[in-house]
Parts: sequence; C-alpha cells; structure tokens
Amino acid sequence: MTAPLTIAELKKLAQRRVPKMFFQYADSGSWTESTYNANEADFAKIKLRQRVLVDMSDRSLETTMVGQKAAMPVALAPTGLTGMQHADGEMLAARAAEEFGIPFTLSTMSICSIEDIASVTKQPFWFQLYVMKDRDFVLNLIGRAKAAKCSALVLTADLQILGQRHNDIRNGLSAPPKFTAKNVWQMATRPAWCMEMLKTKRHSFGNIIGHAKDISDMTTLSHWTHSQFDPKLSWSDVAWIKEQWGGPLIIKGILDVEDAKAAVDTGADAIIVSNHGGRQLDGAPSSISMLPRIVDAVGDRIEVHMDGGIRSGQDVLKAVALGAKGTFIGRPFLYGLGAMGKEGVSLALEIIRKELDISMALCGKRDIKTVDRTVIAEV
Repeated sequence: MTAPLTIAELKKLAQRRVPKMFFQYADSGSWTESTYNANEADFAKIKLRQRVLVDMSDRSLETTMVGQKAAMPVALAPTGLTGMQHADGEMLAARAAEEFGIPFTLSTMSICSIEDIASVTKQPFWFQLYVMKDRDFVLNLIGRAKAAKCSALVLTADLQILGQRHNDIRNGLSAPPKFTAKNVWQMATRPAWCMEMLKTKRHSFGNIIGHAKDISDMTTLSHWTHSQFDPKLSWSDVAWIKEQWGGPLIIKGILDVEDAKAAVDTGADAIIVSNHGGRQLDGAPSSISMLPRIVDAVGDRIEVHMDGGIRSGQDVLKAVALGAKGTFIGRPFLYGLGAMGKEGVSLALEIIRKELDISMALCGKRDIKTVDRTVIAEV
C-alpha cells in the first residue's frame, strides 16, 4: 500500500481502523458543526502570493514558541482520550513529537498520565490544565507537572461548561468503553485496535484515577468529570494558577479581542486563538478569521498562537503570515495515530513540514521567521 500523502488520506485510514465512537469523538464538533466546518473552510479562502526568480536555497522552518526551540512553528495540541485512538496513544505521540523537535502538550483528560509521558521522553513536554472545582486536585496536577519537569502550562479557558456534541451522546462515549452490544460490535470490527488495547493497562483517565478524591469506579468517575468543570472560573483564578505554577503560562481558547487584552493583563506568556476545534460554541467565528484582529490588538505585548482547522503545511504558512508565532494541531496527528500509531504521527508531521517548506519557498521566503502578510495575495 502506498503511504498516505495527505492528512485527508490519514483520516480515511484512521476511520477504517479506529472504533466509530472514538473516531467520531475526535472528528466532530458541537451542535450543527458550523464552527467546526468554518475552521477549515476559512483557511481555503485565503490565497497565497506566488513569487518567482528569487533565491529559494538554504531554507529554515526553525523557530521558538514561548522561548523554546521548535523545528517548525507547530506543536501537538492537548487532546482528550488520545489513548483511545491507539493504545498508549499519548506516549507514542509524545515520542514522535520529541524526535521531530516540536512541543507535545498532554491533556488533563488523557489516558496516559503525566508520569507515563515523562517515562518515555527525554525532553520537557507541556501540560494542559483544566481548572476543576476541586482546587486540591488542581494543585496536585500542577505539582505533578512540575515534578515531571514540564516546561510550559497550557490553561484551557473555554471549557467552563461542555458544548453538546451529538455524536458522543449517540455513541454513549466513555473511557474505557461500556460493554453495550453497540460498542462491542464497533470494537469487534476493529480487531487490530483491540489487540493493541489488550497489550496495555491504560484504558481510563490516567491523570484522574488514583489522584482525585471519591472515585472508586466508572460511575463515580463519569459523575466527577461532568461535575468538576468550574462555571465560575474567572481571570482571578488565572492569576492564582500563574502564581502556583511559576513557569511559562499559555492561555488557550481566546477568540475575542477583549479577552485577549484581559489575558495580557494576567502576565501570561502566550495565548492560543482557538474555539476548541469547533467543539464548544457552535456559531462562533473560525480561529483563522479572528487571528489578524487579535494579533493587531495584542501581538506587540504577548506571543499569539492559534489552532483550529489546520490540515496542511499551507494552513500553517497562512497562520504564520497572519501573525501567529506558532500553531497547534490536534486532529491531524490524531488521524495519523489512529491510522498508523507512532509512525502515523511522524508521517503527519512530515506531510505538514514538507508542504510548509515548499509553499514558503514558492512565496519567495527562505526563513519562516521572515514570513508576514506580504505572502497573502490580495483578491
């Protein structure tokens, strides 16, 4: 079989290899999915400016994100239940990112724990924090991230309450999956996935089980996770978290200029322009459509990153041209992981790197750090 050449081909392969409930968890948005779809569609509307007869030699994609070196302006985004796309998924993705030379961000709602990732990596990784009502648990997470030598904390601000994702409700999603007839059938049709899952002990939320109070079984875990997201979360809580953490802080989920300004006032090191992959407020604007105005408003005072809708190296180029100092990808690496494990994550990154490199050259640029809005065509 010819190796996949695009992220779309990896997606098709993942769909064939991952049980439906977990594939759809990764590949769907909230309500009508209008924002989820706009994230991709709005990238396609942006056209690049082709240049010719310019020196295209000695190109470099190397950059920094919050002061840390990156082989290209891409980080792996925090994604929940990654270890349900493939056994030990977070560990495999972290190793692939480390070998590639880009940051890996572990989600609070991961299957593999902070300690699991630390056990298979040599370089520091980033940790994404959800602020729960149980502040002792939050402090415990921060302490564990420090002990694992995580080099940045990514605070997700846009999940105080959960947006409704119809597919997850229809599929009765849980980790580990409930043994209903429907779920058993879905898993039985993916024998390779099942065989890999039988080889690992990691089947539930590794950062929660054994660390949060009053969780004894799947019923109490499900109730705890749905009751712990804090609808009263405020900017004062961000200040408290920054004080407890003491290291580089990135605030994820900024989609409004006023919120961007408030994030700057907290003293955060970076923000991520994001709508949670179209999984929260359906009808919100795409990330890429909001990026330029947020960069114009606060880009001289804070590092601006973005995620949402990136499916190619050209999308990364467009985001950087519009002011992003870095980008985060979630679904592209999840497709690779579900399709081919660690090798698939590496392949997804290489697909993006190659397209970014060639497209940058064809726009007349040799160094990603010099890419700006002049590479965007006026149409």
